[in-house]
Amino acid sequence: MALEYFHEPREQLPASVVEQHRAFASLIEELEAANWYNERAAMSGDEELRLILEHNRNEELEHASMLMEWLRRNFPEFATQMQNYLFTSAPVTQVEEGQNEGGESQSATDNAAGSLNIGSMKKGE
Repeated sequence: MALEYFHEPREQLPASVVEQHRAFASLIEELEAANWYNERAAMSGDEELRLILEHNRNEELEHASMLMEWLRRNFPEFATQMQNYLFTSAPVTQVEEGQNEGGESQSATDNAAGSLNIGSMKKGE
C-alpha cells in the first residue's frame, strides 16, 4: 500500500483520516519487514546472522507496536477492537460472543490474577 494511494480524493479527506492512513501504511510496512526478517532468520545457517536478523525483526515489531498504540489513541474504533480482542483468554473467534454487558471481554491478566470477574467492589464503579 503506497502512502500516496487513497481510495477517495485526498484533498477532500479530513486531516485525521490522512494521518490514520499514514499510520496504517507504516504499520503494514513494519509488519511486512518483520515477516521478511523472521523468514530469513528461520532459514539462516549462520548463527551470528540469525541473531542479527532476529534482532532486526524485533525492532520492526517494536515499531509496529508503537504505531498500533498511536492508532489506539487516535482512532476510537480501533481502540474498541483492541480492547475487545487483545490480551483475552478465550479463543479469538469466541471473544466477541463472551463479552459481558459492559462490552468487555475477560482478559488473560484477570484470569492470571485470580479475578472472579464480578466487577469492581469500589463504590461508584
